[in-house]
Amino acid sequence: MADANRAPVSVLGLGMMGAALAGAYLKAGHRTTVWNRSAGKADALVEQGAVRADDVAAAVAAGDILVICVVDYDAMYTILDPVKDSLSGKVIVNLTSGVPEDARNAAKWADEIGAEYLDGYIMTVPPAVGLPQTLLFYGGSQATFEAHESTLKVLGGNSVFLGTDAGIASLYDLALLGILWSSLASALHGYALVGSEKVPAAALAPYAEAWITNVVLPSVKGAAQMVDAGQYGTAFSTTDLNAVGLVKLVEASKAQGIRPDLMIPIRDFLAKRVADGHGDEAIAGMIEVIKNPE
Repeated sequence: MADANRAPVSVLGLGMMGAALAGAYLKAGHRTTVWNRSAGKADALVEQGAVRADDVAAAVAAGDILVICVVDYDAMYTILDPVKDSLSGKVIVNLTSGVPEDARNAAKWADEIGAEYLDGYIMTVPPAVGLPQTLLFYGGSQATFEAHESTLKVLGGNSVFLGTDAGIASLYDLALLGILWSSLASALHGYALVGSEKVPAAALAPYAEAWITNVVLPSVKGAAQMVDAGQYGTAFSTTDLNAVGLVKLVEASKAQGIRPDLMIPIRDFLAKRVADGHGDEAIAGMIEVIKNPE
């Protein structure tokens, strides 16, 4: 049952993530109106107590806070531009994936039509929406974030405002996704490597977990400190030592009949760093190669 003291919310876009967002608001007692271009996607939410909007105009009229979760920013404009005259005074929480310039342009567009705007990123999968530990990043209007923080935290208790630059949340999102994608891809490379000798991935997984916990994560944290200081001195693992290791990994991958492509750029970055005279420094210095492409 909806709580009259909670802000009415309209969720536009009911893919897997959008449906999870609407479900979280229903569970928290918000009057929740839902709209999707394919109306049938709202059926399960209506059974749970959501109000189906017949069109976008009705969805906008019903909610003080409009949560948008669609495929891209072009889709958002396609949906909202026809009703932009009714958006003045509304809070638009755009949870659509994009790049920083998309977010900044959307914030400018919202300001021009008199709407409050937050650009956000959901750092989880749909089943984890609404959990206390679930992380969301926001950029845009600080006053809007602070005024509606309790409503935003319905979607994830770890909701973080990163600044008034609407594009900053996108950078955080992409940075963490890059870490996820590269880490998972590297794990799959490792599974392929041992799998070339009929070793199951599950046999390597416990060692991978311990390795990540006890070696990789401390290395990531230490690298952040070095990067911020611009100092890469080390008494431990040096760039030239790791450069040799990457050469061996590429060679072993080829010998075992698997693609070495994932590791070749790392091999080349380290080789460049050594060639530039920094072989005795920590591998965190590789960021200087990443930041300065030739």
